[in-house]
Amino acid sequence: MRTKTFTAIIHKEEDMYVAECPEVGTIDQGETIEEAIANLKEATRLYLEECSLSDTDTSPRFVTSIEVNYA
Repeated sequence: MRTKTFTAIIHKEEDMYVAECPEVGTIDQGETIEEAIANLKEATRLYLEECSLSDTDTSPRFVTSIEVNYA
């Protein structure tokens, strides 16, 4: 069994927490942050097992901020 570290981005939508793994594209949710992360881990594990991705198959994504002018 292999282990790899991925990014988890969490935000709240109404009464649920949504967790996203941008490197793989998996998304899951939970009633708490901990539950959302646990669900994301499981979804990502299942996705990686199904797709059999190698280390070179996931290209890095970058998270940054932007400024937008609006009226």
